[in-house]
Amino acid sequence: MKKTTVYLFLLLCSLSGFAQFRVYSNEFLNIGAGARGLSMGSAQVASVNDGTAGYWNPAGLVNVKDHPQVNLMHSEYFAGIGKYDFASIALPTANNKRTIGVTALRFAVDDIMNTLFLVEPDGSLNYNNIQAFSSADYAFLLSFAQKLKESGNKNVHFGINAKVIHRNVGTFAKAWGFGLDAGVQIIQNKWKFGIAARDITTTFNAWSFSFTEREKEVLYLTKNEIPVKSTELTAPRLILGAAREFQISKKIGLLAEANFDVTFDGKRNTVISGKPISIDPKIGIEANISNVFFLRAGVNNFQKGLADGDTLNQKKVWIYQPSAGAGFKISNVTIDYAFANLANQSNPLFTHVFSLRLNLVGDKNKNKKKK
Repeated sequence: MKKTTVYLFLLLCSLSGFAQFRVYSNEFLNIGAGARGLSMGSAQVASVNDGTAGYWNPAGLVNVKDHPQVNLMHSEYFAGIGKYDFASIALPTANNKRTIGVTALRFAVDDIMNTLFLVEPDGSLNYNNIQAFSSADYAFLLSFAQKLKESGNKNVHFGINAKVIHRNVGTFAKAWGFGLDAGVQIIQNKWKFGIAARDITTTFNAWSFSFTEREKEVLYLTKNEIPVKSTELTAPRLILGAAREFQISKKIGLLAEANFDVTFDGKRNTVISGKPISIDPKIGIEANISNVFFLRAGVNNFQKGLADGDTLNQKKVWIYQPSAGAGFKISNVTIDYAFANLANQSNPLFTHVFSLRLNLVGDKNKNKKKK
């Protein structure tokens, strides 16, 4: 296991050295999934144990046992203009040693006004020529998780994702991308460790553009460049995490987790910033009462920026994004809430996020009656 981790790390470093990657490529895939994870500052790779693991760390899907599980999430920002949706289903096998997961994500801005033909050839404005279009990003993940080792107080889980990405901007542009993710979780006593490697083979997004002759003419006359086919590369990303459980009392438990998001696509505004490697820490905590009611908080996205109101001295200080949330579980249903920032420090977009987790448990008494 140690050799595999070292080899994976060296592979990521070599890939970042020999290819040119676009910084923040497919950034919609880094928003998060599920109100629990978002409220904990996106610190999840070590402790995630539900159907959202297909997003955070596919190895965590093994923790979904006995019954299929459905997870749903919806959030909006830009006063409802931007919409982000997540849905997943996890299907454990009969022996609970393997789990298959299917995940879908959509990030879209709808009703964008197309003003290409607003101005008529004679210079007059014709508002009837304005049409609306959408810009949408989709991702579909097929996950497989497997127990590698189970002995005493130590469990080792492995998972892998095959993902398909589709992006479109109205009828003007579309892209298809393909990539692979992999992850490991190690659970020993009250400690949990996680490694998630995203886009391990790099993710290739092939863009194609389609314009009518009339649209090309307007773009040419307004001195806009007409784009051609292009390929966008998403660099590998490595997320390392460690979590620890604490039992405060018979009814109160506490979970604390720290993640380190390691990127290889160039210098970023993070705590450790360099070329080509940057590291962004994330911290989250969760308190539970009888595993029924949950309180959560987290911080992430540490950056250097101007202090509030300091426009004169232009002094930079460390700033960060806080998040908080809560959840409760009733029988087979869990409802989670998060108040989190889905953007960056320069453009804060705090929004309310709700998610639903449903364990599809059958009616055992009904089956007994049939027999």
